[in-house]
This record gives sequence, C-alpha cells and structure tokens, in this order.
Amino acid sequence: MIVNGQPYRLEVEPRTTLLTVIRHSLGLTGTKAGCEKGECGTCTVIMDNRPVNCCLVLAVEADGSEILTIEGLATGEELHSLQKSFVEMGAIQCGFCTPGMILVAKALLDKNPKPTEGEIRQAIAGNLCRCTGYDKIVKAIQKVSDWR
Repeated sequence: MIVNGQPYRLEVEPRTTLLTVIRHSLGLTGTKAGCEKGECGTCTVIMDNRPVNCCLVLAVEADGSEILTIEGLATGEELHSLQKSFVEMGAIQCGFCTPGMILVAKALLDKNPKPTEGEIRQAIAGNLCRCTGYDKIVKAIQKVSDWR
C-alpha cells in the first residue's frame, strides 16, 4: 500500500485492521482510535479517494491502495487549507475528532468544491464531535469552499 505518498510492504495477520497498521506499524497516531466499531468517524482516512473508517477495513483489503492520513495532508510545515480553516474558525476543541472531520471534508471538497451547508452536514454526519456542536466545523469547511 501507499500511505501519504510512501510505499509500504507489510506482512499482517488476516484479522489486523488498517487502523492498527496505521497507528502501530506505521506510527501515524494522528488517526485516532475511537469506538473501533465504525460509529464515531475518528479513524477516518482517505483510501483510494474516498473516506473510510479504517477500524472497519482489514489491512489485507488495503493491499494496493493509496491511503491518506492527516499526517499526509500538510505540505512540509505548510498546513492544508482545511487545517488552517479549522484552527482559524475555532472548529477544534479537544481535537480528537478533528483528523477524521478534516479528511471527510477533504474528500467532499475534492468531489464537490462548492457544497451547500446541507451537503456538508450530510458528509460529516458519520463523524461525532462532543465539543463543538458542529456549527464551527461546517463554517470552517464552507470557508475553504469559498476560497476555491
């Protein structure tokens, strides 16, 4: 698999999740482990250009895939526009849901550069946040949409 532009060749047990590989084998801890049942979205990564809860994906299913984690979004020290907007708009508090939210937003904006508020809310519906109430998250995504 290719993770954040870097190829990896790993041997894993058939029951090992992509989440376990990303966090423990590759050391990319920006991808959070939440419910590990596919209900909270904190483990969201972009796999082959679509957001997935990597706690539900077996690592062997990712064979040959391209994976983008939150660590691969920035360019060097330069934050991605979504990362900047989340900070500027106060769309982060505890930060636990933020990587998954940002990657879902990226997948949405890559597919639909000018989504409506309803489309944004629908896209992030699978990602739970217990701190912000979602309004600032939606506004941060809208702001990036306006920049495009």
